[in-house]
Amino acid sequence: MQWQEVRTIYPDQYVLLEILDSHTEDNIQFVDEVALVRAIQDPDEATKELLNCKNNNIVYHTGQEKIAIELRKNPFYRSR
Repeated sequence: MQWQEVRTIYPDQYVLLEILDSHTEDNIQFVDEVALVRAIQDPDEATKELLNCKNNNIVYHTGQEKIAIELRKNPFYRSR
């Protein structure tokens, strides 16, 4: 499914998606094709779901025209 289709079906909502196809340009991953897992009505639930995402799953808001994810090569980890 294309991102524009998801935006049309679920306007102005958070959605849980699985990334099926993407490409990278200058450390930014542009998502080309997704599988809709489910729509999320509550913003707090969307935040919790985002923090629990693994593998190719993401939570994104359909108000965004494109899915663009900044890739970080050396994320900082804090430990005690």
